[in-house]
This record gives sequence, structure tokens and C-alpha cells, in this order.
Amino acid sequence: MILRRRSAHALTLAIASLVACEPANGVSTCEPSDISRVRRGFAVDPASVIIYFTRDVDVPRLAASGRAGRRSLIEALHRDALRAQRGTLALLRGHGVEPAARLWMINAVAATVPRALLDEIARLPEVDRIEPDLAIRAPITSTSSNAATTAWNLSAIRAPDLWTSGQRGAGVVVAVLDSGVDAAHPDLAASWRSSAGWYDPYDQHAAPYDGSGHGTQVTGLVIGGDASGEPIGVAPEARWIAARIYDDAGVASLGKIHLALQWVLDPDGDPTTDDAADIVTASWGYSERVDECFLEFEPDLAALRAAQIATVFAAGNTGPSSASSISPANNPSAFAAGAVDESLTVTANSGRGPDACTGAMFPELVAPGENVRTADRTFGGQFPDSYVFVTGTSFAAPHVAGALALLRGAHPSATVKQLEDALTTTAVDLVPAGADNASGFGLPDLLAAEARLSNLITMPSCTDADADGSFVEPGCGGPLDCNDDDATIHPDACDVASDNLDQDCDGADRIAGACC
Repeated sequence: MILRRRSAHALTLAIASLVACEPANGVSTCEPSDISRVRRGFAVDPASVIIYFTRDVDVPRLAASGRAGRRSLIEALHRDALRAQRGTLALLRGHGVEPAARLWMINAVAATVPRALLDEIARLPEVDRIEPDLAIRAPITSTSSNAATTAWNLSAIRAPDLWTSGQRGAGVVVAVLDSGVDAAHPDLAASWRSSAGWYDPYDQHAAPYDGSGHGTQVTGLVIGGDASGEPIGVAPEARWIAARIYDDAGVASLGKIHLALQWVLDPDGDPTTDDAADIVTASWGYSERVDECFLEFEPDLAALRAAQIATVFAAGNTGPSSASSISPANNPSAFAAGAVDESLTVTANSGRGPDACTGAMFPELVAPGENVRTADRTFGGQFPDSYVFVTGTSFAAPHVAGALALLRGAHPSATVKQLEDALTTTAVDLVPAGADNASGFGLPDLLAAEARLSNLITMPSCTDADADGSFVEPGCGGPLDCNDDDATIHPDACDVASDNLDQDCDGADRIAGACC
């Protein structure tokens, strides 16, 4: 059930059936009995909820500033959240409620709130809606100790062919959002970025830890080395950071996942330092909501995409039926990976399209996801020679994430769209012929994708007609100028309040600093 506010004077409160009390002449027709009925929809008192606020930041507009504009994006999101949340936070704290999480990236707050307080919060003009802070369980890995070929998966996407040209992912950071990572594994230890490289929103483990092995297995396929004499990872010279989205019981709350996605954008909490990940691999989703569009994480993914951070999701082990996509893999800002076996046939359980959110083809690509060899838990280094053969779309996704890491390493200035397009336009078409809702565009061909990027990426022309030190084109240094005809309007300018101009190019007209 949802508590939703539609305008400054109209409150819509929807239960599971989404039957709502509608506004009349700009005045809410919700009676106290309606509010009480909705409040009872939260079964537990106090209720764990996420309060979402109206947003005043134009994220797509800020996206034009690309990777160089991450600081401007982060600061704009912080300002917007501070503005919108101030009154609600004061109300909560006045009732002795301390928020569990400040979700500035999506302008929301997670908190455990007395049910009697929910309708008062929902009436605040800055509140958009209130929803339960739901939970999902960690996936179960399908493993095997017996497979015919060890590294068929890497050869299938031509990763070793690209390695010979010196492209092995150096300089790229991949964030793993999963059950954690065993940093003691010899194939992963040296590639962990220890500075702002681990996040446990549950505060249960201060150092990298993996309670199930799933996250370690995923990480091994993205960037694992060859300590055993056999390579296991697609981008072995990339570095990894990790956020543990599940607690020790294997349960993840929506609020904690939002925190993990937010951490990816600013791991050290300092917008002036660019320590964000370049690629995110996420092998989880709402497998019980097949062919549904659940947009809970779309604002997070859109913000990451605006910061030129690619997110790859497993398509889900929900096949073989058509229309079996799951969220967040089917969200507009996600990039979904299905699975193939060694014969390059789409596995029976790989999720299939069309996409429940957009109606478009799903998934975008397929990658090896049956009997692929990867790292497993060493239990603190006690069993360093720990490897396992795994199956599922959970393990196709890290192949695609690793492929994006190799391409980003070769072409640091490439946009997320350019990286994705390079993979999809050069993918090896599989049976049936043409792009389809089982195999997407096909299987990545890394050598062909890198060649396409090499032909596409050129040094940008740099235009600064108003000589304010900011440029129109990406890649010229710093965030983009939103008005090249006026030297007083650029990303470093001071915003003057209420003059109908956006001097600092942050998507809003308001004071940005003390200089005004």
C-alpha cells in the first residue's frame, strides 16, 4: 500500500487495490476514516517506510555534463534533498524518530514511523508519497564441481583476444552490489580498492565479507585473476569495490539497497573527490514479480547513468516463457544480461522479453551463464584454492560488466551509451536470426566492440564562445556550460535567487552558495 500526495492541496491515499480518494476543486476529499484505513494497511506499528519527496533537480539535464560533472550532480542532489526534507525531518525528530537513512540521491528518507504519524507526514506539501520499506531475499547459487571446459566463457566473448592488445581493464573501478566479497581470495585480493572500497549498510562487517559466496563468484567473473594458472575474470586489471546489500540473514531492505546504490556515486562521502565506480554489476532482482514493471530503483539508476556509470543487471532465472522479464533489469536505465551455455544456446531459465516496463526487446545481450568457473569463498584465506562452476543469469551479468570495464579502460572518455552501443551493434547474432526477446542483440564480441569504439571516439572540439572557461562539449574539462552565449552563466557561477535564471547550470533557480 502507498500513501501518495498529488499536489500541494490534494492528498491521494491508495491501498493495495490503488483505490484512492480523489481531490475536488483542489481540496482533498479524504476523510479521516480513509486515512485510518490506509494507516492500518501498514501491518506493524511502528512501520518501516520510505518517504519520497518532490524533486526540483532536472537529472537528465545535468546528465549532459557527463563524467566530468559528477561533483555538480552530487552537490545538486544534496541541495535538493536538504531543501525538500528539512520540514519532515524536523517533524520526525520532534516525535523522537531518527531517520534510518538519508537517501539524497533519490530525495527520500527511510525511517521507522508510528502509524499515527503517517497521515500528518503525507499531508506535508513537499512529500510525494510514502511506501513500505519492503525486503527481498538473496539468490541461491546453482553450483557444480564437474564441467568439461574451464575458460570457454572468456573465449566465447573474445576477452583474451582483447587482452593481447594490452586492454585488461586497468584504471577502471567496478562496484559489486551483492552478498559481499571474500577479499582473501588470491584472484581478488590485489584488485580490491581498499580506499572507500567496502560498504555494509547494516554495520555488521567492517571489512569485506561474504556470507553466501554469491558476491565472490560474481566478482571473480568480472575481474578475477589467474592465481590457479587459469584466468577467470573478463577484466583482470580492473579494481573492485563492493556494497553488501544483504544482511547476515540473507535479507535486503529497499532502503539499504538505495543506500548501496547511492554509495556507488560517492563512496567516500566527499563530492570534491571523484571516487565513484565506473561500472556496477547487480545480480539480483524481484524474481517473484515476473513480467511486472517495478520502478523502485529507476531514480537511482537514472542518476548513476547521468554520472556516466553503467549498471548491468541479471535478466533473471525466470524463463523459458516469453514475457518473463523482472525488475530492476527491465527498468529503462538498466542494461540486462541473459545467459547462454557452452553451445551458445540461450539457457532455458534465462528471462525473456518483451520488457515489462517499455515493451522493448529484453534482454539487451546474453553472455556465458552455465557451468562457468569462478572464485569461491576461502573462509578468511583458509582454503585459498577455492573455485566453483556456477550457473544462472547472475553469472552472465558480470561477463557483460567485465566487457564494459574493458571498453571503458580502452576508451575512458566514452559515454555509457557509446559503450553499450558498441557491444550491442557488434554482438554475434544467435539463433533465431536477428535481435529477439531471448538473446537480445546476441553475444558480446569484445574485439569488434573495441574496434568500433576506436573508430567512433575522436578528440572533441571544444567551444567556449562566451570565454567563461566552460565548454559546450563533453571531454573538454569540467562540467558543461548550459549557456555559451552568456559569460555569467556557467557551472561555477553563483546562482541568484528568484531571477528566473539558472546561473550555475544545476537545473534549478536558487542560491547555490554564500557568495550570493
